[in-house]
Amino acid sequence: MLKPKPVFTYTDCCDWPEDERWELIDGEAYAMAAPSRAHQTVVGELFVQISLFLRGKPCRPFIAPFDVRLPDHQETDDEVTTVVQPDITVICDPEKLDERGCRGTPDWVIEVLSPSTAARDQIEKLAVYERAGVREFWLVHPIDHIATIYTLDANHRYGKPTVHETRGTLASRLFPELLIDWGLVFTDPVVPPSPSPATLADQGVSADPKSV
Repeated sequence: MLKPKPVFTYTDCCDWPEDERWELIDGEAYAMAAPSRAHQTVVGELFVQISLFLRGKPCRPFIAPFDVRLPDHQETDDEVTTVVQPDITVICDPEKLDERGCRGTPDWVIEVLSPSTAARDQIEKLAVYERAGVREFWLVHPIDHIATIYTLDANHRYGKPTVHETRGTLASRLFPELLIDWGLVFTDPVVPPSPSPATLADQGVSADPKSV
């Protein structure tokens, strides 16, 4: 007879070695490998642009590693079984921030895909963010040079995402005046060049750099 999988909590995570990074999704633990330089280049530039825009505004951006605890109802930290470390997190309610990170739902999350996390980001974490009520969720594909954007609808569900080529600029739905400049994001030579418009057309991706 198979033994049931252990169910871990945030308290368990706090007891693990500090030089290791872990996420919990419904009590299942996932080790996080060190990201590549290309990944960090993309994340870093996105964070810089968002930080500059939000300076002096109520909302605050955070870059991984940054624990986001997503409790069910009134769970204490001892009981929380879902803890994630998004690449970039934007939080507009200061009451959700404490010395451990964030307790509660962020307003905007960005995940930059890498081979080790792509499946989890696009399936498990997508479901986690929808369930938690993250208002806007971006998946940035550095290899394909596309951004997939999910926003909550009136039923608090993610409808069909919009997919955009990472050329020119792209606005956030939550912050329409914030235009992400993809030319600055993908300047590092280790990041593969953008595919041709013909390739994007084959993938059904919008070639309008300012479409949102």
